[in-house]
Amino acid sequence: MSKKYAIGVDYGTQSGRAVLVDLSNGREVADHVTPYPHGVIDEKLPGSGKPLEHDWALQHPDDYLEVLRRSIPAVLKESGVSKDDVIGLGIDFTACTMLPVDKEGVPLCFKPEWKDNPHSWVKLWKHHAAQDEADRLNAIAAERGEKFLPRYGGKISSEWMIAKIWQILNEAPNVYEATDRFTEATDWVVSQLTGNFVRNSCTAGYKSIWHKRDGYPSREFFKALDPRLENLIDTKLRGDIVPLGTKAGEITPAMAELTGLAAGTAVAVGNVDAHAAVPAVGVVDEGKLVMAMGTSICHMLLGKKEVAVEGMCGVVEDGIIPGYMGYEAGQSAVGDIFEWFVEEAVPAYVKEAADKEGVSVHEWLTERAAAYKPGQSGLVALDWWNGNRSVLVDTNLTGVMVGYTLLTKPEEVYRALLEATAYGTRTIIDAFHSHGVEVNEVYACGGLPQKNRLLMQIYADVTNREIKIADSKQTPAVGAAMFGAVAAGSAKGGYDSIVDAAKAMARVREETFKPIPENVAVYERLYQEYRKLHDYFGRGENDVMKRLKALKDEVSASAH
Repeated sequence: MSKKYAIGVDYGTQSGRAVLVDLSNGREVADHVTPYPHGVIDEKLPGSGKPLEHDWALQHPDDYLEVLRRSIPAVLKESGVSKDDVIGLGIDFTACTMLPVDKEGVPLCFKPEWKDNPHSWVKLWKHHAAQDEADRLNAIAAERGEKFLPRYGGKISSEWMIAKIWQILNEAPNVYEATDRFTEATDWVVSQLTGNFVRNSCTAGYKSIWHKRDGYPSREFFKALDPRLENLIDTKLRGDIVPLGTKAGEITPAMAELTGLAAGTAVAVGNVDAHAAVPAVGVVDEGKLVMAMGTSICHMLLGKKEVAVEGMCGVVEDGIIPGYMGYEAGQSAVGDIFEWFVEEAVPAYVKEAADKEGVSVHEWLTERAAAYKPGQSGLVALDWWNGNRSVLVDTNLTGVMVGYTLLTKPEEVYRALLEATAYGTRTIIDAFHSHGVEVNEVYACGGLPQKNRLLMQIYADVTNREIKIADSKQTPAVGAAMFGAVAAGSAKGGYDSIVDAAKAMARVREETFKPIPENVAVYERLYQEYRKLHDYFGRGENDVMKRLKALKDEVSASAH
């Protein structure tokens, strides 16, 4: 019998990539990246050039189809693999990335009558303009004692589905009316591939307040938010919700023509990028924290029982691996902070020196930062450049750096920012651990762990845990391909469960990062300082960040 393969398509913030994976050993045979032609739309709408307000982040749904049009044929061509030997396809996506569609599943922004209304477009995960709705939702849920609230660390995020839908209803009721369904982008792409619309248990659970046993919140709750939302679940959020690895359908003849895959190829239900990475590093049981590290970090952990943990983004049965409670927490800026520093805050001499040495500014700073011992810079920072996701769940918090002097060097600041993000992860681990959800091992995947050894050593020292690194650069895509192989099943040459797929296909590097005892001791002291600042600015003792932000909004509004 010929070798069998699956394709994983990973939809990120700036681009999408397809990876063709050998099902016998998880080896990536070919990969191809398609940058989104429209990128992140955060200043003005395509076409009309209509300006967007602050905190908006949209995307163009055709960019997602462009990834299928370009990247899937490219990996088939590069690998020389016959389409008949590709038995499954899985996709993963940033989330909550949502869009309104009509009865035919056509995005409203494709229609001439809606294309100039920003609410008809895809709202990307990092669209934060629904914060008012999120605040009201949380207040009403707390007042009513809704039992779903503790499952999400006590707060529903402005990034998630219900707040975004409510913002559309409040600001563009006509778009709300014209919408047949609100869908996660991951479920929409799967519906385009198969002609079937199903919702996956992962995004429904983490982003849409759905629970395997209790379902969605009650009609009464939605009515309390807004009488117009009373029937939301039965109308615009309708659709079967199925566990990850379920077969959503098969590639349609039209999509076979578009992608070059065989019609009838099995397609798994959609997934979230970070969550797809968990089985790809071989984690299919409890006690192991997986960090998907990139512009932000998503922290994922499996458990057997459902407990409430402060600031977690959610606990969802079957949310990551069927049969387990999947816990999620996160940091809303990590790589983004390092990039901000390099783009906006580094003196010209650093860029010139890096150019002269033929290295990137990141590499130049990292090399010099590595020469410092923990505590030697005299700096400590709070990592809230894009708000705080876990454990405080507050997008209105901002960044802080303490300890500057006239002798402070750019590389010291850079190191302090690396350390700050590690303290943020430590805060999350401590929260899980103290609530009885054990974290005994740590795994890392994504762009950062393979690029920055100093960063990974700092994380090992700050968390006092050994860190294992994914062997793949495209871990979520490999995980998505694994779920595609499960959708196909063993009879077709795939697998009957994600556990079986992980046994054969998951890979981590031999080399790990182990904590260095003398560093652990110093970081313990620095972390205590971080926690004092964290609680002082983050738990209401000093709301200066929020007052500054409110003042900024007030002055900006009057300036327009």
